[in-house]
Amino acid sequence: MYMAYGWPQVIPLEQGLCPSSQQIIYFKVNNGLLLIASPCHIELWSSSQHKVRLGKYKRDSESVQREGENLQAVWSPDTKLIAVVTSSLYLHIFKVQITEKSIQIGGKQPSGLFFIKISLVLNEQLPFAEKGLSVSNIVSDNKHMLLGLSDGSLYSISWKGEFYGAFELVHSSNDSSVAALSHHFPSNGLASVDTSGAFVSDHKFPISSAIIWLELCLPMRLLFVLYSNGQLMSCSVSKKGLKLAEFIKIDKELGSGDAVCASIAPEQQILAVGTRRGVVELYDLAESASLIRTVSLYDWGYSMDDTGPVSCIAWTPDNSAFAVGWKSRGLTVWSVSGCRLMSTIRQISLSSISSPIVKPNQDCKYEPLMSGTSMMQWDEYGYRLYAIEEGSSERVLIFSFGKCCLNRGVSGMTYARQVIYGEDRLLVVQSEDTDELKILHLNLPVSYISQNWPVQHVAASKDGMFLAVAGLHGLILYDIRQKKWRVFGDITQEQKIQSKGLLWLGKIIVVCNYIDSSNTYELLFYPRYHLDQSSLLCRKSLLAKPIVMDVYEDYILVTYRPFDVHIFHVKLFGELTPSTTPDLQLSTVRELSIMTAKSHPAAMRFIPDQVPRECSLNNHVSTSSDMLAREPARCLILRANGELSLLDLDDGRERELTDSVELFWVTCGQLEEKTSLIEEVSWLDYGYRGMQVWYPSPGVDPYKQEDFLQLDPELEFDREVYPLGLLPNAGVVVGVSQRMSFSACTEFPCFEPTPQAQTILHCLLRHLLQRDKIEEALRLAQLSAEKPHFSHCLEWLLFTVFDAEISRQNINKNQISIPKRAASFSLLEKTCNFIRNFPEYLNVVVSVARKTDGRHWADLFSAAGRSTELFEECFQRRWYRTAACYILVIAKLEGPAVSQYSALRLLQATLDECLYELAGELVSVLT
Repeated sequence: MYMAYGWPQVIPLEQGLCPSSQQIIYFKVNNGLLLIASPCHIELWSSSQHKVRLGKYKRDSESVQREGENLQAVWSPDTKLIAVVTSSLYLHIFKVQITEKSIQIGGKQPSGLFFIKISLVLNEQLPFAEKGLSVSNIVSDNKHMLLGLSDGSLYSISWKGEFYGAFELVHSSNDSSVAALSHHFPSNGLASVDTSGAFVSDHKFPISSAIIWLELCLPMRLLFVLYSNGQLMSCSVSKKGLKLAEFIKIDKELGSGDAVCASIAPEQQILAVGTRRGVVELYDLAESASLIRTVSLYDWGYSMDDTGPVSCIAWTPDNSAFAVGWKSRGLTVWSVSGCRLMSTIRQISLSSISSPIVKPNQDCKYEPLMSGTSMMQWDEYGYRLYAIEEGSSERVLIFSFGKCCLNRGVSGMTYARQVIYGEDRLLVVQSEDTDELKILHLNLPVSYISQNWPVQHVAASKDGMFLAVAGLHGLILYDIRQKKWRVFGDITQEQKIQSKGLLWLGKIIVVCNYIDSSNTYELLFYPRYHLDQSSLLCRKSLLAKPIVMDVYEDYILVTYRPFDVHIFHVKLFGELTPSTTPDLQLSTVRELSIMTAKSHPAAMRFIPDQVPRECSLNNHVSTSSDMLAREPARCLILRANGELSLLDLDDGRERELTDSVELFWVTCGQLEEKTSLIEEVSWLDYGYRGMQVWYPSPGVDPYKQEDFLQLDPELEFDREVYPLGLLPNAGVVVGVSQRMSFSACTEFPCFEPTPQAQTILHCLLRHLLQRDKIEEALRLAQLSAEKPHFSHCLEWLLFTVFDAEISRQNINKNQISIPKRAASFSLLEKTCNFIRNFPEYLNVVVSVARKTDGRHWADLFSAAGRSTELFEECFQRRWYRTAACYILVIAKLEGPAVSQYSALRLLQATLDECLYELAGELVSVLT
């Protein structure tokens, strides 16, 4: 999850010799550097902590006049070479060389930045320069580059300047189509093309449209070719690279025929296709390129007339979100499930802080990228989104983003504390008061982050009171109660730690450390009261780089590629106090090697047995000798493609549960407090369907598939609110959404992550009632009875149960007559009997009645009680306004005579109490 914060920053660019060409032709972030190519010059900037221009190459006026302006560019993946094609079709290849001249940026510590020299090493006209063709864009690997041409062909060139000639991709009429080549441009004599291995289908038709975009994905060896007629072709690329035509074969045609750009997420195996309609289509490349879903701003009141077509798409480095830029206005960041995380376009909804009406130059308050977005790039960490406004060559905008700890990979995260972390700060949700959630900006100590930028990992302790933060080296701890940081006293010890993951084990912080000298990994165990080598409790070498880690009580799970699971048991001998020297030992209790063709795990969590235990985790880790009986026998697996499954650690069997999941929270056995409202729940997950609640089923198999999943429409979240975690003692989910605030003294608005709470109490109550757990439901409700949202939850509970009953009756009417069961209203009756235990009952029942069709009132009040009796109870308690709401119900169910009698009694009582406003309403009913 990514959320923008703060004001956009600006990188000013040097103006070149071509004022007529107000457009940046190419920019790319790679290896801590930002390359910006304009029509007349090239600039290299640092994309790390300090934004500094490190080098530039400026063409002279004679070169521009003779060879044309820079038109297209590409940067080699190893960042050593830059290729530029000019408007007169000259190829320039530049060498990027880091000098020994360092840059000093304040303070005594070196910045680690050095000036860069950019030198021209090749200048040659392209062989097809006389044919009047234009170039779309350029893609490359470390050896070769491909140019898309306006005649629909591809041209291959090596980084040494060898021209391999052009070839066409020919689309076959059958499904087993391959690429046929037509080598019709001469090479430069440095290499020859062998066409003997090419297969040409008997039934083929060439694609005559111009190529307007190429997208290359080296990890998946896929090339996507986009034509001017909207066709998008997926091509497989041989391991040998881009040198020859027979190395590239057409696989299939994708999209809906109006594509204008495309971007691929290799981790998720999802292709995002931008269209002329302003809509982005997501395709699952692992499932025959089937359409997953579409995302657009239509639901926010904006059409293609407002934004124009999609101009560019950029995935975050971890492929969990993507940014979409439009040609005419703004950009938006979406999660894979379709949650809108950030947008520069003003809101139209009434609840928005800003107005949809844009008045340019009014107090310098306007949207960023108001003229559209031409290019975007994420930095390598996902903390910054670089964007260029359509038609601009003066500056680059930088949007700062924070990421959420979603318990993925090798860093654990409890749901008790919601944390968003940026490059140099933490944004902590203050959730002690659910009525007024706030975000605290916690800046990391300058002494630490200046040398270890950026933040790499964050983990919260089980109670949420301690935070562990790791940058490039070392780690620091933050005590939320004391508001104090704890750091390594010896900076040399800090620099020896390269944290690749963090876990909390009671009062012990576990660091997954990478040892650079030996290219190995290890686990380090430090007590939270002292970060020093002298206090190191244990050092455990690992077999390889872990991809997933988790901890439950005194068990640690470590998973290696491809899918090898090791579980360690931790024993602590002695007291964990500063005055003692305890001994910590690890023993391997389980090893699994699972053979599967599925994508690798992105997260794994232990599933504790949901059986009451007398023993519990001590204030550090348990030292009981009876450990094997408490070892978790199952774990949840969330794979990179969103598939959620349950793994039996005893026999290695894996059971698929659901798909399209972004994150999940294991809730059973996670809290020691008796105030938890979700202990009965096994876990919850979130994806494009909303939130799903999972329960163990009664009986021999606690994970029986039929009754395991509970899916509720009301658990669908607002698509502007992304859930971060749970508040178990309040029965609410804490999410975050973006707001923008404007100021007269700033050019751009400030992006403000805003926390929001959404209750799930009514869903949990209904699930318990469905499973006849009345006492548990009462206990859960009593824990929330003082919460301000409690009455609303009861109303939602009764409404959803009653609405489901109405739907069931309608279905039965349309089917062949089914014998009516004696307990047909059992859940409705149980719900009414349950709510009777609370004083809100009378108001809840009539509120639900007012929200439903009067034709169904008889069914509701047959379970809730006669309307006249409920009216009388309100009357005796002098709840006259609630009693007035029952008048219409009485008229419908008991007749006008009874309702008029009740209204007259109530009118007299309101006049006696001087409630004249209510009396006036009653008079209008009587007349």
